[in-house]
Amino acid sequence: MNRFAWLLDRLAYEPRRNAKLALIADYLRTTPDPDRGLALAAMTGGLVFPNAKAGLIRTLISERTDPVLFALSYDYVGDLSETVALMWPAPEPPGHGSSLPPCGGEMERGGVPPGERSPGRSPRTPVPSPQSKSGVADLDILDAHLGQARDEWGGEEPYAATAEPGHNRPPLTLPDVVAGLRSAGKTELPRLVASWLDALDETGRWALLKLITGSLRIGVSARLAKTAAASLGGIPADEVEQVWHGLEPPYATLFAWLEGRRPRPEATDPAPFRPVMLSHPLEDTDFEKLSPADFSAEWKWDGIRVQAVSGTKADGTRLTRLYSRTGEDIAGAFPDLVEALTLDGALDGELLVMREGAVQSFNTLQQRLNRKTVTPKMLSESPAHIRVYDLLVDGDEDIRSLPLEERRARLEAFLGRLDGARFDLSPVIPFTSWDDLAAARADPASAGAGDDAEAVEGCMIKRRDSPYLPGRPKGYWWKWKRQARLVDCVLMYAQRGHGKRSSFYSDYTFGVWREGAAGADELVPVGKAYFGFTDEELVEIDRYVRKHTQNRFGPVREVTHNAQSGLVFEVAFEGLQRSTRHKSGLAMRFPRISRIRWDKPPAEADRIEALEQLLPAAG
Repeated sequence: MNRFAWLLDRLAYEPRRNAKLALIADYLRTTPDPDRGLALAAMTGGLVFPNAKAGLIRTLISERTDPVLFALSYDYVGDLSETVALMWPAPEPPGHGSSLPPCGGEMERGGVPPGERSPGRSPRTPVPSPQSKSGVADLDILDAHLGQARDEWGGEEPYAATAEPGHNRPPLTLPDVVAGLRSAGKTELPRLVASWLDALDETGRWALLKLITGSLRIGVSARLAKTAAASLGGIPADEVEQVWHGLEPPYATLFAWLEGRRPRPEATDPAPFRPVMLSHPLEDTDFEKLSPADFSAEWKWDGIRVQAVSGTKADGTRLTRLYSRTGEDIAGAFPDLVEALTLDGALDGELLVMREGAVQSFNTLQQRLNRKTVTPKMLSESPAHIRVYDLLVDGDEDIRSLPLEERRARLEAFLGRLDGARFDLSPVIPFTSWDDLAAARADPASAGAGDDAEAVEGCMIKRRDSPYLPGRPKGYWWKWKRQARLVDCVLMYAQRGHGKRSSFYSDYTFGVWREGAAGADELVPVGKAYFGFTDEELVEIDRYVRKHTQNRFGPVREVTHNAQSGLVFEVAFEGLQRSTRHKSGLAMRFPRISRIRWDKPPAEADRIEALEQLLPAAG
């Protein structure tokens, strides 16, 4: 576990993408099988332990510490794994208390002295962070640290079966942990996990708990981890994606291929994920370099980008998957779509909910997301639909290299053979100049979007000759979002953040004025936001919250908010819908803090009537 724990620790504190890639690649290159494959599975979401849940961890720590102290500590730290790792009562090893290499003493994990925390820091004892001359972690040097510790332990093998608590010692390896989590039953798992926690130091416990809960939160996406693996063989990450879904952890055949010891694994999966093509935001200065004749445009819909893939297995049965833009299979929540995709192919489109031919709000779609079970009522009241943008595979032919216009023609023919109630073609926007397109973007209802205009986020602009390429290639696709709507709101409540913001009040609930029951004006909450501000502004807002707290409710503070005293935020948001779940009766889409109006009196913030005028006509 020592290498895996060290890797997670470094990744959690490394903000740079390329440096993360280097760390992962170096780990995969220098760590033997099966450890590296299991680590890769952990970073890509490929490890699932049905009996290991967060509730188990809470129960174990509550049996060993004061529940009130744990609750207060968890509120402060903001991360379950971090809190338990710090609080777990690991006894001092008899006779060895002073013989171990220093673990940081009064320094926080990452070398930050106490009292000098920033929005990106959270305390935990650091592990050694040896560096190679290139600046990339050298795990062989880490082995030297462990060898020195072995000598100081009197020649014993570290991690021995009789290891004393508090140190990462064999046989507690990553393969052992994974095998134990997979095989242990519900009754024996608590004892097993507790014994592991007793045998690990703080960083080892933290890594173990991250593995158990499945929430690494180290700033590494599945795509980034696969890109690092692909770098071992000097190949594009897209090639790893092509064979990925036919492989199982610990991916021995994958590494053998990447290292040139075996041929490429057979891509036997009939419904694999293909990395999506992404766009660049369009700036005003870009128009001078672009010719309208070279581009086509379509609406950018307010849903979830998905890839629907269906193929025929060797036994003649059909396999259909629905992928998120990151490659996660979400088909289980949308059986109505799975049943409707009856042709071999791969579609790129927007997941929506349609009722009587009209696109519903994103709030309605959210009721279908992340569902383990879908009821007949849900299928009837919120039928899923894909508005298709592109065709990647037609039958068994990969057509991503064809120009967009040719793929579009193939897509129209493909959709003509599918169930129109579940799939339809995203319409193009006719235009001959950028001014024409700007007018359409400003008024989608009059430019062809009709009753679905409220579901339009903006325009997608695509070169007519563009191939479908993974990632975000330059010069092919652009997104031109509609102007965000702005409203001035008053801060009402603030909540502690999680992870790197656990020491700051960073989640803000804000409201607007309305006439109360007694005729006097009152503030009513209309949204919650936790981004849009800089780290420097966060420190200022946090200081304001602490100085103007009226009441406390666990991690939440009520802040002074009346006509004479309060803090005004200019809030930007993308859309607005009616909502019975909110006291105001309204729900914002993608709210964010646009500006902090230190200069504006709370009495001059907006009223509920201003928001109600922005509701869809049928709302």
